[in-house]
This record gives sequence, structure tokens and C-alpha cells, in this order.
Amino acid sequence: MTTLRRQSDDRADAAAGEPIYRLDAMVQDDVPEVGRVERRCFPNPWPASAYRRELQNPAQNTYVVLREVIPSLDLDVAGKVSDASAQASTRALPRRSLLPIGLGRRQGTNGADQSRIIGFAGMWLAFDEAHVTTIGVAPEYRGHGLGELLFLAMIDEAIARGANWLTLEVRVSNASAQALYRKYHFTVHGTRKRYYSDNNEDALIMWSPALHDAAFRADIERRRAALAKRLGGRVARSERSPLKDAVNGAGPA
Repeated sequence: MTTLRRQSDDRADAAAGEPIYRLDAMVQDDVPEVGRVERRCFPNPWPASAYRRELQNPAQNTYVVLREVIPSLDLDVAGKVSDASAQASTRALPRRSLLPIGLGRRQGTNGADQSRIIGFAGMWLAFDEAHVTTIGVAPEYRGHGLGELLFLAMIDEAIARGANWLTLEVRVSNASAQALYRKYHFTVHGTRKRYYSDNNEDALIMWSPALHDAAFRADIERRRAALAKRLGGRVARSERSPLKDAVNGAGPA
């Protein structure tokens, strides 16, 4: 019942001209599309074989994809698209939906929604530590809170899996990413010299506060509520969404 009601809400939002975003677990079939997006994000993307290998070991890692979903047209009893549905669909297609050839769109059939991958994130887990390995959002979708959505999903997953700490590397020149991590109280604990092979750039090593710390967890919930407000209900309530309970003012269990 909840799923159907959320789907109705999502379609109404799309009809208002706003895209709907959904977080899903990455599966093998997603790898080619993830690779196309990643090549637009980073100068040294992972090979497809790396993702395929990682996805074979879900006990020690987690990977998610962020999709933009365009709801399908509603059909009348004669099987024809109603004028209202056609107009809503036209409003549902933002200008930025015209992506470069190769990024593509998953076409719906038999009334299914259409979607495309526009972002991704991944994390390793070892003992009591979690390590964010990658976060990427297609360039034309940046600046809208979607990178933060993916990052928050990684924090939630680390907590859910019992990790005590979360760490990551970030380019010394990537000020926007560093600002996001500092917003969540990550601090620099060292440097990896010449870490990035494309230009030998150094990486900052950043660590979270203790994930079980009460003050940190309370701040996470404040950030969650603020992000939910910023995204205006445009994130579908999938299992992987860090905002699935935000409307009730509650985070993950």
C-alpha cells in the first residue's frame, strides 16, 4: 500500500515538471551504464571488470545507483494517451533529459517507467571500518544535493552494518567534495602522495567521527531533514534511500 501511494505521489511530482530520483542496489546489468556515467565524472574510471568483481562479494561491500525516473504515460480505456497525460509527460521531461549519445535511457515497455542512471556510490567494509571507494554524479546533475544523497546513503549503510568509523580519499583540489565531507564532520588525518594516477595528485585521507556518537547521529538526522526539504519530495522511497523515513522525522533503524 505504501509503495503504491508513493508511486502516485512521485507521478504527481513528475507531472509538475520535477524529476524523480530513486536509489537502488547496483546489479551486474547496471555496470555498462555506470561505466558510461563514470567516464564523464572521472579521468581514471574503474574498468567494468572491477565493478563486476565487487558485486560478487556483497558481504564486504555495497554499491548503489541513482536513477532519474520519468513515469510512463497513463492510458485511457481505449489504450490511447489522454491529453492530460500527454501534457504531464511533456512537463516531466526537463531540458537536461537530452543527454549526450551513449548516456542513454532505460526505455519502459507496457506502461513501465523510463529511467537512466545519473549517479553511483560504493563502499568497502573491513572489521569495524567502512571505506567509501567512489561517489559520482553526472556533471549536468551536480549542485542539487544528489551527491549528498549518495553520501548519506553510504553513511547509513556503514551504520547499518555495524561499522564504527567511515573513511575516504579525496583529491586535494576537489574543494566541493571536501566541503560536503566537512559538513558531515569528516576531518583530514593524512595525505596519500601521488595517489591519483592520471596526474599524480595527492589525496587527503578523511575520517568520520565515531559513527555511534550520539551528537554525530543527532546531527545526521538534522542533515537528513534539511536534505529532504531541499529535494522537495522528489526522492522515491526505495529501500536504499536515506530519505525514505525523513517525512516522519525519523532516520534508519
